[in-house]
Amino acid sequence: MNVNDIVAERIEAARRRAAFNKRRREELAKARRAGLVQRHANKLRNLNRTTTRTQNACPDEPAQQPEGGAQ
Repeated sequence: MNVNDIVAERIEAARRRAAFNKRRREELAKARRAGLVQRHANKLRNLNRTTTRTQNACPDEPAQQPEGGAQ
């Protein structure tokens, strides 16, 4: 085994590590995007739900005049 063989092994090991890290980053990015899409969908659902409630809400009691109201 000479120096060139050792260097070639190290280069190949570095390429394998780089490829592994790249796949790992891609998988994590994919999972992150899926999580963000789900989070955004939940946010829009909740926003729509609260907006609909406030627009359709009718007060149970009529508005009361402040004490010592207009004379």
